[in-house]
Amino acid sequence: MSWTVAGAVDYKGFPADRSKTGGWVPAALILGIEIVERLSTMGIAVNLVTYMISVMHLPSSTAANTVTDFMGTSFLLCLLGGFIADSFLGRYKTIGIFASIQTLGTATLAISSRLPQLRPPSCHANSDRCKQANGFQLGILYLSLYFIALGTGGLKSSVSGFGSDQFDETDEKEKSQMAYFFNRFFFFISFGTLAAVTVLVYLQDEVSRSLAYGVCSVSMIIAIIVFLSGTKRYRYKKSLGSPIVHIFQVIVASIKKRKLQLPHTVGSLYEDTPEDSRIEHTDQFRFLEKAAIVTEGDFETSLSGSAPNPWKLCSLTRVEEVKMVVRLLPVWATTILFWTIYAQMITFSVEQASTMERNMGSFQIPAGSLTVFFVAAILITLAVYDRLIMPLWKKWKGKPGTHY
Repeated sequence: MSWTVAGAVDYKGFPADRSKTGGWVPAALILGIEIVERLSTMGIAVNLVTYMISVMHLPSSTAANTVTDFMGTSFLLCLLGGFIADSFLGRYKTIGIFASIQTLGTATLAISSRLPQLRPPSCHANSDRCKQANGFQLGILYLSLYFIALGTGGLKSSVSGFGSDQFDETDEKEKSQMAYFFNRFFFFISFGTLAAVTVLVYLQDEVSRSLAYGVCSVSMIIAIIVFLSGTKRYRYKKSLGSPIVHIFQVIVASIKKRKLQLPHTVGSLYEDTPEDSRIEHTDQFRFLEKAAIVTEGDFETSLSGSAPNPWKLCSLTRVEEVKMVVRLLPVWATTILFWTIYAQMITFSVEQASTMERNMGSFQIPAGSLTVFFVAAILITLAVYDRLIMPLWKKWKGKPGTHY
């Protein structure tokens, strides 16, 4: 077995030593960032609607729209974070920079919720004399929220990928460890969310919102220090460019060549990917394969030699990668209804909960904590999947006459 990992380098830029880099210890250090990111983002989002109504004195519809805009922006900015990581900074630097941005956002939110000048005067609930937050106060609030959203987008786009970089897919042992890592990755995401909707929400409602937001800032600072402590142990994969750009290149090239006829044999299509890295050809979405037809003017000559223009000619393997993305679109579409319902859960459901009788003896359950049922359902499902469904699936797949 080779002592180095193909395609990976250490922090000095030398080929990564298998015995000194990667594995579970560096991956665990990366998980800490994700736990705190979930703690901060969900802990703020799930109770933000009550803050907007009770403290900033905004209408419920405005408060709900603010929360959904905040969450939607967080997810959309994953595209920006992924592009920056794949095209410019790499995943390691992206995680460090965007974690710092999120820390700045939670710190600003803690300050804005603490200083009286940054929020309207308090008043009795449901009073007609409540003064809404002015433009400056809302501006500081939105600035802090979108700092957090930007940090979340950069982190979510890189943390899981950088974690998988610590395992070598060509090694069977490390490949199985990678699958185990992703199971634990989603478990810790849910664990961070669980802590957010219970402990952090309780601190916000019963102790101090500024203290709760300050806890998020301090926790992220600690997570960044822990993350940086593993710098010498990480494996760094060389960037191959942004997948989003690659997808558009295939689409543009296939549209430009839409009038051309596909050759009778697949071997006539352009392919420059090493044989051991090629993806098996499929007959679905063959119109995309026109991007791999070689025509005059597809190659550009420079001092370093002749190379294809990626906006005119794409390899067959790259075309097959785009086909895989297209096949995933129906799976993605099934989540639209889920996220529509989820948006109601962290907005109007929390508002409804605030009007309910939530006392258990002398203890009052925070309104935002009722979302714990959603998180608990995810944790239970993960456990059932990991301990019941997957073992049964592997046992069935191993029977003679069955095919995957």
